[in-house]
Amino acid sequence: MPGPLHGVRILDLSSNFMGPYATLSLADMGADVAKIESPQGDTTRGIGPCRNPGMSAIFLHLNRNKRSLVLDLKSEAGNTALKKMIASADVILHSLRPKSMAGLGLSYEEARDINPRIIYCGVFGFGQDGPYADRPAYDDLIQAAVGMPVLQSRKVGPPDYVATAVADRVVGMAAGSAVSMALYRRERTGRGQEVQVPMFETFAHFVLGDHLYGHTFVPPIGDWGYARMMNPDRRPYRTRDGHVGTNVYTDRHWRRFCELTGHPDLADDPRFATVGDRTDNIALVNEFLAETFPTRTTAEWIALLTEADVPIIEVNTPQTLLDDPHMTEVGFFVVQEHPSEGLLRMLGIPQRWSESSPELRHPAPRLGEHSAQLLAEYGLDESEIEDLLNSAAARAVAGT
Repeated sequence: MPGPLHGVRILDLSSNFMGPYATLSLADMGADVAKIESPQGDTTRGIGPCRNPGMSAIFLHLNRNKRSLVLDLKSEAGNTALKKMIASADVILHSLRPKSMAGLGLSYEEARDINPRIIYCGVFGFGQDGPYADRPAYDDLIQAAVGMPVLQSRKVGPPDYVATAVADRVVGMAAGSAVSMALYRRERTGRGQEVQVPMFETFAHFVLGDHLYGHTFVPPIGDWGYARMMNPDRRPYRTRDGHVGTNVYTDRHWRRFCELTGHPDLADDPRFATVGDRTDNIALVNEFLAETFPTRTTAEWIALLTEADVPIIEVNTPQTLLDDPHMTEVGFFVVQEHPSEGLLRMLGIPQRWSESSPELRHPAPRLGEHSAQLLAEYGLDESEIEDLLNSAAARAVAGT
């Protein structure tokens, strides 16, 4: 059965991480995503290991379930072709600064004149009402702008970035959600609209829900920063033979852990009696846990605490995660045969749907693999397509 967004046609004018992650979430749900690429292709085609140029590991994970169309939007012919496609699209998602889109004649107002029902979603650095509106932005910059490296520094020393493109992916998820909500509203009202998803504000919303903390109140009644999250000892605990991740969090967890480890007196200690007390004394809590976990092996702790329903799990690496028994049982990793790249290990779709179950329909495309096919589906005739290809305003993979 097709995914929940089956039949939705999306023109994806984004590149790098954030926009493609947004359209990945929509493509996985069944939307037909036409990835509009420049003749040079998405930057991520060159990031990471690859068997063939332009088909890197990063690109393969961000762009499955999409089809690639190469259009030079700076050329008159390529620009005109895209505008013709807008007439029958449901969504445009772009990651260019709005002034750049306007410079291409592709502003929301111009797209709306072509198709009043269009959902036009921009994912870019900064909200357009502020002084940073025209600045470029990348994940590292936005992490820095919202204070993530300073938050990390309270744990690890010098300011440091989180070791994943967390801002790009969080904002990408927010954009995918925004598009879905705009489509729902259009179903109710018949009207399209523009949705702007700025990185700075969206990621600040994500981070500050934890870390505005005492500054939530006016005037402040405490420091910024959720103390438990930023404590330097908040890390996996060393066991006798490895490490475990655990969260002895609720009052029931704490009491059960104290009983199991022979320290029932700590369960009623006024410094630790409630989750609020333990948060106020988190350094002492973490010190106690760090001293206790090396007394048993990882397997012993997992068996003991799992039986007691106290949260615990073994620490994986990306490599050992491949053999995790739970991931194996739920089929999270899927091996696919790519037409040009051979066998690939792909990430499965985590959600489960009872009626409209999404699926991995096809792997990430080669650059321009679907150019002629997509142009035809969007209403260009054979002569128009041939002219575009001959003029280099469009490009197709040989044999497609």
